[in-house]
Amino acid sequence: MDGPDEIIHQPIRLRVMAALTALDPGEDGLDFTRLKALTGATDGNLGAHLDHLSRAGYVEVTKAFVARRPRTTVKASPQGRAAFARHVAFLKAIIAGM
Repeated sequence: MDGPDEIIHQPIRLRVMAALTALDPGEDGLDFTRLKALTGATDGNLGAHLDHLSRAGYVEVTKAFVARRPRTTVKASPQGRAAFARHVAFLKAIIAGM
């Protein structure tokens, strides 16, 4: 049995990946404010975790201005979706007692 994905295993990153992979791959992703509310993280903490996930290739972060206000949108990459699926399979195997 493979082990946990050490990048995703951290609680905030696990919440981020769960929220992002729950979306249809064709959707635009979630904005930073929504992810912050879903994870309970602070701005700086969430930013650091998103940077970690981005460097691993698990998420795509897009920064834009909407009505002269900055907007950061985050989307799970295909690699991130596959990694999350493997991590969930690992957790299910533990639950099943394998």
